[in-house]
This record gives sequence, C-alpha cells and structure tokens, in this order.
Amino acid sequence: MIGLLLGIDVGSYSSKGVLVEPSGNILKTQVVEHKMSIPHSGWAEQDADAVWWEDVVKICRSLLNGDPYRGPDVGAVAVSAIGPCMLPLDSRGRPLRPGILYGVDARANREIEQLNAQWGQQYIYNFSGMDLTSQAVGPKILWLKNNEPELWKRTTHITTASSYLIYRLTGEKVIDRHTASHYMPLMDLRRLEWSERFVAGLVDIDKLPRLGWSDELAGQVSHAGAEETGLLVGTPVAVGAVDALSEAISVGVVQPGDLMVMYGSTAFFILVEDAPRPDPRLWTVAGAFQGQYNLAAGMATTGSLTRWFRDELAADSDYATLFDGAERISPGAGGILMLPYFSGERTPINDPAARGVIAGLTLAHSRAHLFRAVLESVAYGIRHNIETFQSIGADVRRVVAVGGGTKSTIWLQIVSDVTGVTQEVPQLTIGACYGDAFLAGLAAGILQPSDISCWVQPGITIQPNPANKPLYDAFYNDYRFLYERTREIVHRLGES
Repeated sequence: MIGLLLGIDVGSYSSKGVLVEPSGNILKTQVVEHKMSIPHSGWAEQDADAVWWEDVVKICRSLLNGDPYRGPDVGAVAVSAIGPCMLPLDSRGRPLRPGILYGVDARANREIEQLNAQWGQQYIYNFSGMDLTSQAVGPKILWLKNNEPELWKRTTHITTASSYLIYRLTGEKVIDRHTASHYMPLMDLRRLEWSERFVAGLVDIDKLPRLGWSDELAGQVSHAGAEETGLLVGTPVAVGAVDALSEAISVGVVQPGDLMVMYGSTAFFILVEDAPRPDPRLWTVAGAFQGQYNLAAGMATTGSLTRWFRDELAADSDYATLFDGAERISPGAGGILMLPYFSGERTPINDPAARGVIAGLTLAHSRAHLFRAVLESVAYGIRHNIETFQSIGADVRRVVAVGGGTKSTIWLQIVSDVTGVTQEVPQLTIGACYGDAFLAGLAAGILQPSDISCWVQPGITIQPNPANKPLYDAFYNDYRFLYERTREIVHRLGES
C-alpha cells in the first residue's frame, strides 16, 4: 500500500488528519480537540508545541499505528493550519512564546497606527494591496518588539503555524505565498516576494521563511520528524497552506470565479482570480498555485459564536437541539437583530474594536429566538462580504459552502435566503485535511491538477427562498445601520 497521501489540518479548536488513496478514496481519519487561549480581551493564542505539534504527532501515531497502515505506506504529506499567525523562534528553533493568532487577535491596534504614521497608510496599501488590519502580521511583529523586548532580543526567526509544523517535520523554514501575503507590509503583492522596503524598525527579511507555492515540495521528513510521528525518513512534504486555502482546494474551488464560503470557527471567503484586484475592505493575496491570486475575506466570530452560545447560555443543551429550535422560529427571529462582532470584526468593516450587539429583546423571546438571531447575524455578515466582492466587479460564478456549519441545512438555508445566492455543498466536505492530501500528491508528483475532478463529487444545492427576500432585505439594511449607530458606543465600552 505504498503511496498513500496524508493530510493534516490544525484548526482553531480541533485538528484533523486523513489518509487517502491517490484516487481520492478516504481510508482513515482522526480528530484531536484542543483549546484557544484568551489571556486578555482581544487576544488569541495557542502553544506551538503543546497544541499545534502535539496534535500532528497524535494524528500521525493514530493513523499509522499498524491498524492497518504504517509510516512506510505514506507517499507524501501536507499540513495546513490556522493563520496567518506570528510565532517567534530562538536560535535553536524553539518557540519563545505562544503563537499570536490570525485576525481574531486584535492586540496590535497601536502598532497599526504606528506603521501607518511612519510610512503612510496609502503608501502601504499601494504596495501591499491591503490596509493593515488585525489580520496583518507586520503589526504583531512590531507588538512583540514594543511589548516583549527581552523575547525580541532572542528572536532569530518569525514564522506561522503551518510553517512551524513543516519545520518540525523537515527542518526546513518555508511559508506558502498565500499566507505570506498577510505579512504586510513585508510582501510585494505584484512580485510575490519579500521586500526590504518596510524593514526599517520592523524585522529583517532573513528572519522570515523562504517562500513557496502550496503544491511545491518543502522538503522531506527528517530523522527527528520521523522519530516523533512514525513517518518514514525522506517522505516528501509539501509547502502546504493556511487552513482556509486547503479547504477551498478540498472542494474543488480552484478555477477563476469559484468562491468558497467556509463555515468554521470563523467564516472565511476565498475567490479564485487570475490577477490581483486590490480593495481596502478585502484581502488581495497570492493563490495556491503559480499564476493565481485570491480575493479573500473573513469574519472574526461565526462558529465560535455558536460555540459561545452553547457553552455560556445553553450548557444543558446540544447543537442539534439548538438548531432544531432555531428552525421552528420564523425568519427575523421575532424581531431580534444581532451584530456578531464578539471578537471585533475583520472584513469588510475591518474594525478590531467592534463588539457584539443584541437589539430588540423582549420578555417574550426564548433561547430559540436568540439562537436564530445568532445564525441570521452571521448570514448578514456573509452577505456584507459577498456584496463587497460584487461591488468591485469581482466575478462570482459559483459559491461552494464548506466547514462544520454545513452540517446544518437550516443555517445554509438562512444564508442563501439572506444573500440571495445558491450554495453548492459537495458530497464530501471532510475539511482542509483532504485538500492537504491533494496538495501532498501534487508536490510528490503522484497527482496532476486535473485529478481534483475525481476527488470532488456533487452533493446538495441550497437555493434561496424568494418569499423571505423582502423581510431579510429590510433586516440586512437595519443590520448595517445598527453597526453605524452603535460603533462609537461600543468603542468606548471596549476601552473601559
């Protein structure tokens, strides 16, 4: 059974691995759960060894335990992870602190202001194709330099989650260009190479990983990597990707005009394009494959908001019961309108100081009304992002829904009703790890790009219900208005 493909994805709250035949047939899967650390409001961290690497080791040991597969059966490996993250390493390649996570970590607001004052916001945007936001890694590097100077003195390398895992597997320090695009303002959008232009007062380029495309070879499993994981020394390892990009590949979002909407802990959007289309509200980044760009976007709290609701307001319940209750509530949630900005918000408002708002509550409302309002609030945020894509002339030809949220057809239906778009849900939505396995096959020469058509099969299609359009149009307008009218108040509250 030589030549199996191993894909592993490390997510916000769990990691998943899959062992796949070159035909796309899934042989074995494994899931490991973990937690996210929130040491302060607006912060989000994870331990690189105790969470990221430990999950990879557990998954490899479980999938390759001899029942019936072992390390030598694996022909290639690819890993994806949450990102873009900021992880400083010392001269021996050891993490100096927990990794600072992607856009849900909004600690670097002052550093954004500092960089904009130093270089000029428009100058940075013209070069990077994006404004500095909580998604950008450059300000978080500066935060480390400003706030943890003793650690900064010991920092010899800056990396991200997926790159750290590649390093532990192979000893190679490499990052995919898609993730590296978020290392603003250090990445030249048009050349797709690191640039010295903004290093003054920030970080030297030699402290960053080398750049690669997601389907390229990063290296081979080292003796140290093999000893911990059970993989064979010399097994090819792909450059890989950030989790959302691997998820897009896993469902065949690989052609210009394809848009992935990922229902995960956060919502993430990836539109495949053949040329950059910068807009300050969105993220213009490199694609997975040479010659492609992505127009990307992301909401800060979606699945994590439903998890918060279950844990804090419905500890005696479960997701199935909550979704069943929401389905029995009419569109509009009985007049409750919510802003889902519980960890600030990323695109398109790019407001790390935004906060959650619940409007319209009465004594007549139930927990089911509130949960319905949670689901609808996410749908309004998805519509806001899709409308932003369309407003700049981006060609959205096909929308593919993926992620854990797709298990709920009621949530999918709410989103289609609110947005007015048809969503395709492939037959198999196992997640980013499946896309990783495909990337592993490409990097090792086991697969060709056209093989994706055999890996991804049609599933269900969710059509919008036109009867709900007038109500949701009105609520969406109020949703946009509610943010504008409460923004200054919640900003002040966040400072208290």
